[in-house]
Amino acid sequence: MRGSHVPATGTVTVTDWPDPRAREPGQLVVRMLHASICGSDLHAAFHGLLHPGGPRRPGYPGHEGVGVVVESRSRRCPEGTLVLTVPQGEMGGCFAELQLLDDLHVVELPAGTDPADSRQLRRLMMAQQYGTCLYAMRQFWPVERPARRAHTCVVMGTGSAGLFFVEEALRLGFRHVVASDLDARRLDVARRLGAVPVHVPRQELAEVVAEVSEGRGADLVVEAVGHDVLRDQAVELAAPRGIVGFFGLPERHGATEIPLWTAFRKNLRLQCSVSAQSEPGLTSFREALRRISEGEIDVDHCLGPEYPLERVAEAMRDAEERRGGHVKLTITP
Repeated sequence: MRGSHVPATGTVTVTDWPDPRAREPGQLVVRMLHASICGSDLHAAFHGLLHPGGPRRPGYPGHEGVGVVVESRSRRCPEGTLVLTVPQGEMGGCFAELQLLDDLHVVELPAGTDPADSRQLRRLMMAQQYGTCLYAMRQFWPVERPARRAHTCVVMGTGSAGLFFVEEALRLGFRHVVASDLDARRLDVARRLGAVPVHVPRQELAEVVAEVSEGRGADLVVEAVGHDVLRDQAVELAAPRGIVGFFGLPERHGATEIPLWTAFRKNLRLQCSVSAQSEPGLTSFREALRRISEGEIDVDHCLGPEYPLERVAEAMRDAEERRGGHVKLTITP
């Protein structure tokens, strides 16, 4: 089969790999129909977060995909089942013609899904990232702490994850949802969804937050990019007894400084979110699929251009450089 190969940081190629086989109970081979590029894929390939096992993995680092089971040793997912693939993010293999998984890391697509309907499949594929955002938001803002009409939420970054956080904050009832980014085109999407857009550095995010919150600060700040400087700003923007949610990957392995004194004096809760793929029953991904399939959530802004697998390196460079202002790019084996 053909699949992506990342032999070293900064190098993405496509090469031949042995076809995977389902040999253990519960294992599946999925023929990938579509995969999408996540910001964490860019961190892994270009920004120094290459997993030690990544160079040996076909399809690495793709971890957002939909496909059909073509070989199965699972009673739950027989051959022919259409699935959302949710491999552990750091070891995904979606940028390949075939992917070996177990049935704990796939979710069946809704009944009636048409395998020939590319647009429908691509919309449902967004449940992978939307599911990670639902999982994160339930940690950042637990259900026992309902949003009040006076609450303010700030989302830093309006990539696909940031836009999903915008939509979820509005669903939860935050009065003000402020979204910041460097890209005016992505901010236009945030505006259409109902957020107050802030085009940094042309606008001062702190000033906008102070204005909409009447000087109190943000009750919830979600850092959805993965930059140290934004994590620092998130702590500064938070209101006393507020919550700061860290969703973006750290910039490096090892220690990272945070403004702990400020967080301590404000009595903040700093919450990270990772490993939605380990959630029992993959509840958040199932809920994400339901909401998308029933039209409760807007994902059409994520349906950017498609690239064949052989052009995965070009697609990842385009995503890295934000060419065209697209929110998401799709790889179609």
